[in-house]
Amino acid sequence: MQTLASPPQQQRKLARRPLHGVLLLDKPLGWSSNDILQKVKWLLRAEKAGHTGTLDPLASGVLPLCFGAATKFSQLQLDADKTYAATLRLGQKTSTGDAEGEVIAVRPVSVTPADLARVKPQFTGRIAQVPPMHSALKKDGRALYDYARAGLEVERVAREVEIYELNMPLALADTAQVAMDIIVKCSKGTYIRTLGEDIGEALGCGAHLSALRRVGTGGFEVSQCVTLAALEAMTEDERLACLLPVDSLLAHHTVVTLDSDNAGRFLSGLRRRGSWPDAAQVAVYEEETNALLGTAHVTAGELIPGRLLSPIEIEQIATALRTQAGLNASECQPL
Repeated sequence: MQTLASPPQQQRKLARRPLHGVLLLDKPLGWSSNDILQKVKWLLRAEKAGHTGTLDPLASGVLPLCFGAATKFSQLQLDADKTYAATLRLGQKTSTGDAEGEVIAVRPVSVTPADLARVKPQFTGRIAQVPPMHSALKKDGRALYDYARAGLEVERVAREVEIYELNMPLALADTAQVAMDIIVKCSKGTYIRTLGEDIGEALGCGAHLSALRRVGTGGFEVSQCVTLAALEAMTEDERLACLLPVDSLLAHHTVVTLDSDNAGRFLSGLRRRGSWPDAAQVAVYEEETNALLGTAHVTAGELIPGRLLSPIEIEQIATALRTQAGLNASECQPL
């Protein structure tokens, strides 16, 4: 696994700055989610940052990174549906369920189209999964992988997850083919390693996950992402231009606008009354400036505050937008 190298002493002293927005990163292999977050945070000189759900070092793909005020809404991405492209190595079971573990069982592979047709319905819809020992899920305050590294196996309670779509090949190239690609659209909390192992058991040959790539999460697609190599090669202004606005995390929220007087009261945590229909997820804006104020929900005509931006964050976002507008305008001036 790659580790984050310490920046040179003079670079470490560069001043951090408040940044607010979302960067869609195509996470490379070999990096933990936290290491890659710290690397990008350093590249952007950001004061505050967080990621939106762990991807193992063995996995690549969509990893939204939140900066500043956007971290207040990162839970929305943690709870969002995900889409993965995975490769299963048939005929081998490993100690970890993926390619990093030791092979602990080998069985012949003889999979027919009828086998694939039989197995697919078993892993579509609501299914129960037992979390793998090599996971960050905690038991009595300790991550399961800590027990696994100590050679211990502890009891885990099966959890219900939902597989919305499972695309499997209609047939393998030959009945002894050992690699099988699948596409999985699933709810949060789904362990693709466990899914792969369970599919292998249902096929009678066993399997482990040999490759995993997250291609979508919460409406964001891998085609929208920037790679770490591309980000490193950019100028500082080009990196800043990669940031999506904070409200890109609220794309599916109902929009409510408030006049300046009610906006001020809302920001202080007071409920507002109006003729709004009930809504579980609301993005609230100030009418005159179109500034995002935060989230809320509406019940019986009451707008009830949820996560709110601070006045300082709102002003910093507005200042950044004015600065960017000025840069864009200067670029368009004739020589």
